[in-house]
Amino acid sequence: MTARRAHGPRRGPGRTRTFAALVVAGGLATTACATTAPGSASAAGRGRIDVVAAENSWGSIAAQLGGDKVDAVSLISNPQTDPHSYEPTAADALRISSARLFIQNGIGYDSSWAPSLVAANPSSARTVLTVGDVLGLPDDANPHQWYSHASVYAVIDAITASYQRIDPADASYFAERKTWFETTALAEYNQLEAAIKADYAGTPIGASESIVSPLAESLGLDLLTPASFLKDISEGADPTAADKNAIDQQITDRRIKVYVYNSQNSTPDIQAQIASARQQGIPVTTVTETLSPAGDTFQQWMAGQLRSLQAALAEATGHE
Repeated sequence: MTARRAHGPRRGPGRTRTFAALVVAGGLATTACATTAPGSASAAGRGRIDVVAAENSWGSIAAQLGGDKVDAVSLISNPQTDPHSYEPTAADALRISSARLFIQNGIGYDSSWAPSLVAANPSSARTVLTVGDVLGLPDDANPHQWYSHASVYAVIDAITASYQRIDPADASYFAERKTWFETTALAEYNQLEAAIKADYAGTPIGASESIVSPLAESLGLDLLTPASFLKDISEGADPTAADKNAIDQQITDRRIKVYVYNSQNSTPDIQAQIASARQQGIPVTTVTETLSPAGDTFQQWMAGQLRSLQAALAEATGHE
């Protein structure tokens, strides 16, 4: 079995040529069409900050923190798109070229394409915010930091600080948006995280890949799945027989109470584990890498997943 994707796209010669063409297209667009890039003319006319995020998990947060002072767009927003193997378009290069703030995840997640598009279109007026740098994480760390409560709040701080540097005249407005977002917009998200941690900390769970690890850590859940298996599936590598046997035994012995899987990366191995968990009466729930549905806000998306996990934990433990 070969898992279907890895951090960053795998490139053949054709893909490399296509990517190079995008870089050139972005550079030409900056030179010839800087005043007509998507959103730039209208944003400049209204005094708004053009914001581009590589992923809509961070893009949703940036849009809400910016309010009516920003025009924000996310490059990866389709729930059917696998961010690990995303292929940028000429429009992406053009958007980045005109952005005043570009937010990339880093940590090996979008590192195969986003920095190249930025470098191809240098601008002293553009701020680049890399989540991995904000969190002080190396490229081989877990990239799915939108599932970490602490990381989300650190990125909120960084985005707000970026807005205040770009538009110091509206610094107080951005401070007010930050307070509103953290206390009001994220109220249900915060309440669910606190409730799950209070009721289920230490509960053993299984997972399909490393996307679940930051969430389990934030909630105090005991993730029993071997870390090497989680990493292999996340990075598109074949897990070892020993790891698969260990998970099979955990499920058969009902040592895990809930199984959580990434519905955007469901390999044959994962499908077999899901089927086995259900046969053993172990509740199964899902997470995704991008907002689902795409029209949700960050907090709606997160709250929906947390409610599903809370219900699965309640079913598994008999807690009401």
